This record gives sequence, structure tokens and C-alpha cells, in this order.
Amino acid sequence: MKVVTFGEIMLRLAPEGYSRFVQAVSYGAVYGGGEANVAVSLAGFGINAAFLTKLPKHEIGQGAVNKLREFGVDTSMIVRGGDRVGIYFLEKGSSQRPSKVIYDRAHSAIAEAVLSDFDWDRVFDGADWFHFTGITPALSDSAAGICKVACKAAKAKNVTVSCDINYRANLWTREKAKEVMTGLMEYVDICVANEEDAADVFGIKASGSDVVSGKISHEGYKEVASELIKKFNFKQTAITLRESISANDNNWAAMLCAGGNYYFSKKYAVHIVDRVGGGDSFTAGLIYANLQGMPFQEGLEFAVAASCLKHTIEGDFNLVSADEVKKLAAGNASGRVQR
Repeated sequence: MKVVTFGEIMLRLAPEGYSRFVQAVSYGAVYGGGEANVAVSLAGFGINAAFLTKLPKHEIGQGAVNKLREFGVDTSMIVRGGDRVGIYFLEKGSSQRPSKVIYDRAHSAIAEAVLSDFDWDRVFDGADWFHFTGITPALSDSAAGICKVACKAAKAKNVTVSCDINYRANLWTREKAKEVMTGLMEYVDICVANEEDAADVFGIKASGSDVVSGKISHEGYKEVASELIKKFNFKQTAITLRESISANDNNWAAMLCAGGNYYFSKKYAVHIVDRVGGGDSFTAGLIYANLQGMPFQEGLEFAVAASCLKHTIEGDFNLVSADEVKKLAAGNASGRVQR
């Protein structure tokens, strides 16, 4: 099985520990980004995962390529060119103080990529699955156009297409997101969203839920999934359910609508080490479950368990094996030392 993901990998710079930006005297550096995170997760599960982007030829761009290779991702189709790697700064929150992200990604190589940079017929040769997020078309009009061409090429080769809506208010307006994403959704088979995405981009809200207070209504999320499938004819819609108690402690679960039925996972009480990439690790788990032919409930439990484990790992990448995820999904949640 071969999965292709397409998007931007960035350099993440974060003050040490829980220091605020204004306190920082040094920054830790790692790489990450939505679709790259999915590729790393899948590679860790033993899937042939290829990540496609455009990166400069200089050492910072090469560092991103090297890091992906380190974790088993196929980087052979990455296009080299452009002037810069996008950067994001992360201030890790604690207790009642939320985490904060500042982007410095304008004019990155992938944002300024053009259609002729990518040979999608070659990219999808032998591929089974294509994944992108709503972050990538938000980077530029050019990136949005490339996403659409990629989706068309994927469908022409009968490749399954998944998308995590991943709305980012810092990148585009709700109006622009709705316009662009509506045009892309006709190619999508499996859609992933969180509590706010469907409302922000498509105006579809979960009744009886409040993301600020952490109130979750199962019936409300059934309505959201149903409306998304009715509007776009998705084969599956998954919605992650995060109850935010504080920056350090969340309850984490998800819902899947597939085959005309609704499935809800068990709920995990997660003490967070690093929540960045939590949604990406869920998506990777869902893709893996589909590729392995897992029943819907089992696949949902796998995806949620994978994401639960990601919250315990520093950095964007979910560095766990499929076996570790299966053990947690089966109920081994004590955290006891493995000897």
C-alpha cells in the first residue's frame, strides 16, 4: 500500500519548557507540518508513505528532508527550489494559559510553487491513497490550484482522497476558505474535522456543544457529520472530540460516520506533553485502519489511541508503532514500564 501526502513542512522554533516568547533566550528546533506529520505516522506503522512538497536547496531545506528520511518517509519526489522554509513559533501553554502559535511562512517555497513543479501522473503511479489538509490551499492561490489539480489526478487514477479541513484563521478568511474548500470537497472520499472546522468553513454547527467550555453533544456531532455527508457525499466523516479542561489536561475521543451508521470511541483523559500534531496522528490512524480493512469501530478506536499517544510525545511527529497503538486501544492504558 502506498500513501502520498502533499503540503508544507516547516521549521518549528519553541522557547524551552513553558517559557513565554518574551522570556526566551534560546529556541528548540524541530520540523513538522500537517501532511508531513501524517506521512511520518504512517511510516511508523509500516506503510509506504511518501511526502511531497517544495523545499529550498540550502541546508535548512535539506534538514527537513533528512528528518523525514530518518523516520522512513519516501522523500524522492520532493521538488527542490525556492528561497525559504516556512517557520512557526510555538509558545507552550500551561494550566489556564493557552498555547500560542506565530507563523512566519509567507513566500515559502511551497507557497510560491507553480503547477509545472509537479508531475502528478508520476506521483500517483502505484499509489492507493492521497491526503492533504485545508492548510495547504490556504498558503496561496497557487497552492490552492495545485491542490485541485492533484485531486483531479488522484481521482483519475482511482486513488482514495482524504482531507483534514484544518481551518487556520491566521492564513485566510472564513469566506475564502469556504470558496476554495467547497471546490475541493467534490474529490474527497474521507473527511476529517474537529469541533470548529465545519462551523468555521461551512457554517455547519453542532447544537448543544460549546468548545470553549468543553461541552460535547453527541447528537450535535451526528448532525454535523450528517450535514457534511449530505452536502459533499463523503464516504466517511470523522470528527475529533476534544474536551479542554486546561492547556495540560484534555479529554480526547472521536466520532465516525460511515456506512450510514455512527460510531463513538472510548474517551481518554490525556495529560499533555505536546498537543501539536494530535489531529494529524488521528488522521494517520484512520488512514491506516482503512488500508488494513479494520471494521469501523475498531478503526476508530485505533485512530483515537494513536492520537492519544501523540499527546505524550514532544515535537510534531507521532513516533509510535502500530503495535503500541493496538495495545492502548485494547485497554492497556496504565502506563506501566515495559520490560
